Amino acid sequence: MLTAVLTTGALTLTACGSRDDNAGGGSEGGGGTTVVIGIDAPLTGDLSALGLGIKNSVDLAAKQANKDKVVDGVTFKVEALDDQAQPSSGQQNATKFVADKQVMGVVGPLNSSVAESMQKVFDDAKLAQVSPANTSPTLSQGPDWNGGTKARPYKSYFRTATTDAIQGPFAAQYLFNDAKKKKVFLIDDKKTYGAGLAGTFKAEFTKLGGTIAGTDHVDPETKDFSSVVTKIKASKADAVYYGGEYPAAGPLSKQIKKAGAKIPLVGGDGIYSADFIKLSGKEGEGDLATSVGAPLDTLPSAKEFVANYKAEGYKEAFEAYGGYSYDAAWSIIEAVKKVAEDNDGKLPTDARAKVIEALQSVSFDGVTGKVSFDEFGDTTNKQLTVYQYKGGAWAPVKSGTLG
Repeated sequence: MLTAVLTTGALTLTACGSRDDNAGGGSEGGGGTTVVIGIDAPLTGDLSALGLGIKNSVDLAAKQANKDKVVDGVTFKVEALDDQAQPSSGQQNATKFVADKQVMGVVGPLNSSVAESMQKVFDDAKLAQVSPANTSPTLSQGPDWNGGTKARPYKSYFRTATTDAIQGPFAAQYLFNDAKKKKVFLIDDKKTYGAGLAGTFKAEFTKLGGTIAGTDHVDPETKDFSSVVTKIKASKADAVYYGGEYPAAGPLSKQIKKAGAKIPLVGGDGIYSADFIKLSGKEGEGDLATSVGAPLDTLPSAKEFVANYKAEGYKEAFEAYGGYSYDAAWSIIEAVKKVAEDNDGKLPTDARAKVIEALQSVSFDGVTGKVSFDEFGDTTNKQLTVYQYKGGAWAPVKSGTLG
């Protein structure tokens, strides 16, 4: 579904654009072509910290591309639409982007459930979608991905974040092998992301020899978790794994500790946010989260991004998905560049379809590492990191991929 927020700040970029019917591009004063990169993310509501980081980071990519004149004769603009983490809003936004002929690609959404509502709309219109945060494997590999029958549902869908097919098991291996937790209580919020992540965690944890002390579901809109907290305490579990996002995870963690169960809450990139720390308070110290990629401050490739983000003066942090959003936007920019170069510097009338074709073979060194896509449109970068809440912030504990 979504990935978490970095405490240092998040990159976001708002992108959207339209073009004239002529040569696949809209013209501006100097006779150039305007290409819009659309952004779909939760810009208001509980998950807005992550969404705004996505928006700002895409915005930064467009500004950089224009400054460096990466595509001769093309000016990139961005347009961001708010999906409020709701599938119905995401689908409406997808329709709006499709109707704007200047839009050559869309970055987003954050949530896998929202992506499910958008994919067909984009694919029917041959409009590229690159998510920096979706982690549900079904989006790219089909509903039977775990049964050995992987099939890509939509050729227009790509993502720069790795999937829960890797993230869940990675967390299970860390908990069992490194943290020595053998008995886990499993909870999810019944959403596409949360349930899927919990499922892949459970499969690997039990395979390793771990015990599931109990399972339950919660309504993330309800902030009183006393019923499930009672079950957790009675189970004698030595950890809680939560499939869901930080607005519910933070209060849940706090209530677990206040009830006397001094055990860590563990989750995926959906809880890796500075807002989780605010919501869980001092009780959340010791909790764990996995998130996609390596910590940005450890990557030489990210230094320029972090510096430029700061220089632009964005009010919000780039959060967990900033780097992935920047790379997602840049993959669209690179694809547009390839299409223009193959057509004598102009965008053809079927530019959208050509951008999708070009995205499939995109390969460059991005903020988060090597950016390229496999046959399913998934990122080839499978790196993950375990973070622990300590000293009032998230601190990286271990980076790697599945053992």
